[in-house]
Amino acid sequence: MAQKFGTAIIVVTHDEKIIPTFKRIYHIRDGVTYEEAGEGRDFSTIQQ
Repeated sequence: MAQKFGTAIIVVTHDEKIIPTFKRIYHIRDGVTYEEAGEGRDFSTIQQ
């Protein structure tokens, strides 16, 4: 759906079982991104 409409879908969860569902994963701790994985642009590019 995100590709079809050229947008992003953000899901916030503590359930690691759903992680394989997504192409890009950002791990956030204390409000700071500390790990990224998957396809797509990195977080520093998105913030600009």
